[in-house]
Amino acid sequence: MRSIKFAAGLALAVLAYAGAVRVTPGLAQAVDPFLVVAVLNALGGSSLAGLAGGLASGLVQDALTGGLFGLHGFANTLIGYAAARGAQRLVIERPSGVFAVVAVAALAQQAVVVGLAWILLPVSPFPEPRWLAVRVLGCGVLGALAWAGGGWWRRFTSERRRRRGQKLH
Repeated sequence: MRSIKFAAGLALAVLAYAGAVRVTPGLAQAVDPFLVVAVLNALGGSSLAGLAGGLASGLVQDALTGGLFGLHGFANTLIGYAAARGAQRLVIERPSGVFAVVAVAALAQQAVVVGLAWILLPVSPFPEPRWLAVRVLGCGVLGALAWAGGGWWRRFTSERRRRRGQKLH
């Protein structure tokens, strides 16, 4: 079930990225839906799921953006693993906690991407500070909204099952 949720989240991230690029290319810089999917997958606490989810989301992002292939794959793998290890030690239940985790993950991902690109590419791709702040906040808000929406959906379906079970008795 977890892999199905991850695949659905990754498909939504692809659609969100494609829609954002189509509407305005600057919007794609504001939010990284692939990172949000990787971190939310890693918040389950499984290190392997964090690694695999980060790798898959990063490679899909690299394939769609047309940059250096493997750059986001490596960065998202590191971030997914770190988020999973953090989730093993911390209890994160509220959207505000998820906002903080995803925002820190977005900042760390940008640091890894810039560091790797600085080493591998002749041109240093330092992002503008305002876009970095917008991206960190945008990813945090998207992660918190997705977490809250998932909690609402779980409560809705469990209440529906409970009511349906009462009708049968």
